[in-house]
Amino acid sequence: MPQFVIERNIPGASEMTPQDLRQATQKSNAVLETLGPEIQWRHSYVAGDRIYCIYDAPSEQLIQQHAQQSGFPANRITPVAAIIGPGYSA
Repeated sequence: MPQFVIERNIPGASEMTPQDLRQATQKSNAVLETLGPEIQWRHSYVAGDRIYCIYDAPSEQLIQQHAQQSGFPANRITPVAAIIGPGYSA
């Protein structure tokens, strides 16, 4: 399954309260449930005025559909080309 990084420009994102983040999570999950098992949210990073989300999905269009239905922006959707980490060696 292809994986994507979604960049969401949300002014003040890093100042959201735990309750704000919980409500956003619940809203996103509700929309994901209606879209079916093909799209899966792995996790997100809240940093500055952005939230970076990692999703598995068969297409960018399905991610855009989630963004439209949830009301969260998807300012940039980028396919993941590779995953590396400290133990990676070419």
